Amino acid sequence: MRILVTVKHTPDLQSQRSFTDGHVTRSAEDGTMNELDENAVEAALQLVEAAGEGEVYALTVGGPDAVAAVRKALQLGAHHAIHVCDDAIAGSDVFGTAKVIAAAVTKVHEEAPLDLVITGMAALDGLTSMLPTALAAELDWSQLTLASALSVADGEATIERHLPDAHETLSAPLPAVVSVTDEANKPRYPNFKLIMAARKAPVAQWSLTDLGVDAATVGSGAARTSVVDASERPPRENRIKVTDTGDAGTQLADFLIEKGLA
Repeated sequence: MRILVTVKHTPDLQSQRSFTDGHVTRSAEDGTMNELDENAVEAALQLVEAAGEGEVYALTVGGPDAVAAVRKALQLGAHHAIHVCDDAIAGSDVFGTAKVIAAAVTKVHEEAPLDLVITGMAALDGLTSMLPTALAAELDWSQLTLASALSVADGEATIERHLPDAHETLSAPLPAVVSVTDEANKPRYPNFKLIMAARKAPVAQWSLTDLGVDAATVGSGAARTSVVDASERPPRENRIKVTDTGDAGTQLADFLIEKGLA
């Protein structure tokens, strides 16, 4: 079984967010692999382990710092890493990103057929959850989204999906694009051996030229969406600071009751 997982380098959720020229400011210092993509990596590893054979490819698209995302995937157990890096990609929206990823998936698929592309349910910087569908459309593959459970048998992928008013079981022929939620599994912790190996593991770096993608079709110039305005979050006002002299819990409870929150 051959599976490709998309992973994204996103700003740390605890860091101060900012925009530069309408784009999220990104840096190596506060960047990390998108937390929800860990569930995608884990889902791929579990399928390969259940099959008893196979390979997991980790793919990221982004600037030089984005390589940290695929190295994290290698730490978790991915076998191969691919970093698509090209200045012309900067500013791409979900449609441009899907076009680039689809070209990379096609390149891997032509070398040896892939069974699945697995993604997380959303990237925590944008939270659009649109990439899996846009990617499946670019590839013209089946899609199964928001899976809380995933299995593969007899040339089909089957998922369970929990919705507010329904529980669904859906199947689709392979190859397919599947997005998994954080309910799908509990990501494993990287072990020391894999952490050390990931530091020196080769990472294939591809440009748009390598993928045969016209630079004019991606990036800011081709984006269908744009940030019209962005401003810093205003400081909080009317904050109440409680000094704990042994009754802080009681003070907190009284405050919540007073505000009708308890």
